Amino acid sequence: MGREVVKLVLQDEELTLAAAVDRSLHDIDAGLLVGLPEAGVAVTTDLEAALSAGGADVLVDFTIPQSAYSNTATAIKYGVRPVIGTTGFTPEQINELDKQCREQGIGGLIAPNFSIGAILMMKFAAQAAKYFPNLEIIEYHGDQKLDAPSGTAIKTAELIAEAREELRQGNPQEEETIEGARGGYYNGFRIHSVRLPGIFAQQEVVFGSFGQTLKIRHDSYERSGYMPGVKLGIQKVMEYTGMIYGFDHFIE
Repeated sequence: MGREVVKLVLQDEELTLAAAVDRSLHDIDAGLLVGLPEAGVAVTTDLEAALSAGGADVLVDFTIPQSAYSNTATAIKYGVRPVIGTTGFTPEQINELDKQCREQGIGGLIAPNFSIGAILMMKFAAQAAKYFPNLEIIEYHGDQKLDAPSGTAIKTAELIAEAREELRQGNPQEEETIEGARGGYYNGFRIHSVRLPGIFAQQEVVFGSFGQTLKIRHDSYERSGYMPGVKLGIQKVMEYTGMIYGFDHFIE
């Protein structure tokens, strides 16, 4: 994802690449790294040094949950607006980062998913839940994804919970003979996480009612599909103060 962001920035006349950070690479031109002409920006392993140089307005982070919080806090410390595609933040962490952003007078964005199609899927699911309160979420990712359920599934569940009252589904005498077989429990419904090689990113929300079912599904096939949303996030984060959680705030 980081390489796709570098491609986006280098190929967009409205954006300028100020720095590129990768803890496993250094002293490589960022343009050459992504198969483009030299950009004049060497990849560094030191995030703090890159941000303290003062050339960046926005940090785009696609890393791992274990480092995303500290990366975000470091960006805010230097007055650089964070646009975060990494998932795994707790509500307490988001609240703390919002406080830090407001103290610095800058905006920030944590987006579990930058795909406009995925955001529409979430919004459609929340609408459907008003009429089909019995549902389950099934999300599919590759076997190297570290968090389960995905940030997209959690955000979908939160939007659904706002639209419908908690309803404990299924037979009250239901019993799992294998632990976890029914998935994770959230607000009365279940979330299932599939992790297999060969899968990129898909999610479906399955609604059940008397004599009918409804499925709302989104499939991502490659990383470039997220880039229009990343660019919009970069632009929007310059316009407000505080940390926003969820790209859905920008989609009417």
